[in-house]
Amino acid sequence: MILIALLALPALGALLAFLPGRTGRLAATCVAALTFGLSLRLYSTGPGFWYEFDRAWVPALKLRFHLGVDGISWPLIVLTTLLTLLCCLYSLWKTPDNRLIGLLLALQVGLLGVFVALDLVLFFVAFEVVLLPMYAIIAGWGGPKRRHAARKFVLYTLFGSMLLLIGVVLVVNQTGTADLAKPAGTATLAAFVFLALGFAVKAPLWPLHSWLPDAHSEAPTVGSVLLAGVLLKLGTYGLIRVAIPVAPTGAHKAAPVLAGLAVGAILIGGLICLAQTELKRLIAYSSVGHMGFVLLGIATMTATGLQAALIGNLAHGLITGLLFFLVGALKDRTHTGELAELGGLRESSPQLAGLLGFAALASLGLPGLAGFWGEAFAVIAAAQRGWWVAAALAAVGGAIAAAYLLRLLRKVTHGPSTLKLTGPAGYELAAWAPLVVGTVAVGLAPLLVTGVTGPAVDALVEAFTK
Repeated sequence: MILIALLALPALGALLAFLPGRTGRLAATCVAALTFGLSLRLYSTGPGFWYEFDRAWVPALKLRFHLGVDGISWPLIVLTTLLTLLCCLYSLWKTPDNRLIGLLLALQVGLLGVFVALDLVLFFVAFEVVLLPMYAIIAGWGGPKRRHAARKFVLYTLFGSMLLLIGVVLVVNQTGTADLAKPAGTATLAAFVFLALGFAVKAPLWPLHSWLPDAHSEAPTVGSVLLAGVLLKLGTYGLIRVAIPVAPTGAHKAAPVLAGLAVGAILIGGLICLAQTELKRLIAYSSVGHMGFVLLGIATMTATGLQAALIGNLAHGLITGLLFFLVGALKDRTHTGELAELGGLRESSPQLAGLLGFAALASLGLPGLAGFWGEAFAVIAAAQRGWWVAAALAAVGGAIAAAYLLRLLRKVTHGPSTLKLTGPAGYELAAWAPLVVGTVAVGLAPLLVTGVTGPAVDALVEAFTK
C-alpha cells in the first residue's frame, strides 16, 4: 500500500492547498515533505520490483491497476518529490498563491503515476494527467506571452499523445497484454515507431522540440524547474520502460536512426544556444542537446548506454533545475533576461555569480560534477557499438556546450556592473542548496545512482537480448 500512499499524499496535498490563507500553503508543503520522505523509504536493492501493487481495474477490458518501483524508476521518483518540495518551499515566499502550490502537487500525482505505472493503459492515463496542471501553471503565472506558450505546449503534447495512443493500441492488439512488468516483447516495428514518436515530443527530442523554448521563456520559475527537471524525463523514461521492452526487435532496427537523431539534437541544440541572446531561452535550448546524449545512450541498447541515460536523466534534472532557479532569481532582480543587458554579476552579487558559475560548469560536463558521467558514457557506449562517427560528433557537441556556457558566464558575470543586486535570500538558498549538494554527490560518487540502477538495467538488457 506504500505505492498507493505515494500517489494519494500529493493528491491530498493539492486539496489541502485550497484551505484559506497561509494554512493551506503550509499544509500542502508539509504534505510535499512527507511525500519526499516516503519516496526515500521506497529504496531497496537488487533486480525486480521492490514494491508492487496489482488489482483488477477494468476487468471487462482486462486492465489492471498495476504499480511498481524498481531501480530504473526509483531515482526519478526521488527527483520528482525533491523538486516538487523545493518548488513548494520557494513558492511559499516568492509566489504565495494557494492555487499554484495546489497545481504543483496535482502535477506531481501525474508524474509519479508515470514512474510507478506497470499497466500500459494506466501509464498512458498518468502521462496525460500531467498536461492540465502544467498548462494552468504556465497560463496562470507565466510571462506576457504565457497563453500563447501554454497553448503551444498543449497542442504539441496532444499531438504526441495521439501518436502514443496509436502505439498503445498496436501493442495491446499485437501482444494481447498491457502488462509492463512482463512485456511480451513481440510488438512490431510500427508499434515501436509510434511509441517512440510520442515520447520524442514529450522529451522533447529534435526536431520535435520547438514548443520547449516558448514554454520555458514564459513559464514561472517553478514551472520551468519542473518542466526541465522532470517532465522532459517522461519521454526518455518511456523509451526505456515501455518502447524497448515491448518491441525489442523494432528497437534494434530503429537504433541507428535514433542515434542519428540524438547526434543531430546534440549538435543543432548546441549551435542554436550559441546564437541565443536571452538567458532563459538559452538554458531551454541546452536541454535539447543534453537530452540528445540521453537518447544516444538509450539507442545503444547496452548496459553502459542505458546506465548513461539514467544517470544523465537524473543529473540533468538536478543541474537544469538549479539553473532555472538561478535564472528566475536574476530576472526577478533585473527584470530582463537579455544577455546584453546583464553583466558584472560578480561585482554586483558575487554569491549569485558563484552559484551560476557552478551550475554552468556542471551543465557543460566538468569531471567531478553530475553532468559528466551521463554524457561521457553515452559517447563511450556509442563507440562500443561501433558508431565511431556518432561518438565523435557527440564529443564535438560536448565542446560546443562548453563554448556556449562559457560565453554565457562571460556575458553575465564579467564586465562593468551597472546594477545593484541583492544576494540570495534565505528561502532561495533553502531551495537551491539540495540541488548543489546532489550535483556534487552524484559527480563524486556516481555509484549512488549506478549501484541502484545497475541490477535493473542488467535484467532489462538480458531480457531483450534473448
